[in-house]
Amino acid sequence: MAVESSNDIYALPEDCIATALSLTSPKDVCRLSAVASTFRSASQSDAVWGRFLPSDYLHIISRALDGCDSLLSKFHSKKDLYLHLCDHPLLIDDARKSFQLEKLSGKKCYMLSARDLSIVWGDTLQYWQFISLPESRFPEVAELLDVCWFEIRGKIEMNMLSVNTNYAAYLVFTCKSRVHGFDHQSAEGYVKVSGSESEKRSVCLDPGGAQRHRYQLVPRRVGLFYHRLTQMRNPEAMLPEEPEYPKQRGDGWMEVELGECFVEGQDGELEVSVMEVKGGNWKGGIIVQGIEIRPKERK
Repeated sequence: MAVESSNDIYALPEDCIATALSLTSPKDVCRLSAVASTFRSASQSDAVWGRFLPSDYLHIISRALDGCDSLLSKFHSKKDLYLHLCDHPLLIDDARKSFQLEKLSGKKCYMLSARDLSIVWGDTLQYWQFISLPESRFPEVAELLDVCWFEIRGKIEMNMLSVNTNYAAYLVFTCKSRVHGFDHQSAEGYVKVSGSESEKRSVCLDPGGAQRHRYQLVPRRVGLFYHRLTQMRNPEAMLPEEPEYPKQRGDGWMEVELGECFVEGQDGELEVSVMEVKGGNWKGGIIVQGIEIRPKERK
C-alpha cells in the first residue's frame, strides 16, 4: 500500500509502524510516541524493544547471580526489561562485573570491579585492603592505604562491546580519608586495543585538584606568557598537557576519564590502565570501585 501523504502513515497496520520504529533508536521512539496514539501504541511493541536489546542479551543476563529466568520473570515486556537494564546495573560473572545499557542508544556499558582488576601490591595488606561499602554496586572495593608504585590494569573482550562505537574508560573512585600523594604528580591513563599503540592521557587523582587549578589560573597565565616567549625562541618547547580532573557522578562517586578507543570489530581485548610510578612519593586515601567502559560521543 503506497503512502501518498503524511496523514496516510496512520492508516498503516500497527505492526508495520512497529517495524519502522524498530529501525530508529530508543530516543527517536520515545519522541515519536508523543506525536500520535498510533505511534504510542506501536512503540510499546516487543518487536521494537527486542531490536534495541543486544542480540546476546539472554547470554549476558544468564551470567547474573540469579540467572536468566529469575530476571525475565519480573518483566511483562521487552520495553520494561530494556529500561530496567538502563537504570539498574546488573551484576554478572560472580559480581566481578556489572552490565548496563545506555538509555538513548542501547549500547552496552560495563564496569570492571576492583576484584576484576589487576592492582600492583593489591594482595598486600600493608598497601591495599578490600572492604565493603553500602554505596558500592559491588560486594567489595579496594582501599589504597599507602603505596609508592600505583598501578591498576583492566581488560575486557572486544566481543562484549557494541561495534562501531566510541568507548571511553573511567576510573570510578571515592575517598573516605585524607588523600595524599596525588597532588604534585599527575597519573597516566592508557586505553588500547591489544596489539596496537596505547593512547596516553594525563589524569589527576586528587579530588581537590580541579579547585586548586581554578585558584592558580592567574599566576599560570603569567607563566604561560613567558612560556610562549620561550617557545618562540625554541619551537620544540611544548606546553605541558592539561590533565583530566575528577568529576562527580550521579551516584555519588567520582570518575576521571583515562582515555577512549573506537571499537570497530570484535577481535582482541580492550586494555585499560592507570599508573603513577614516576613521582616516587607515597600515595593513599582513595577507594576504587572499578573501571567503567561506556560509549562516548566523538568530538
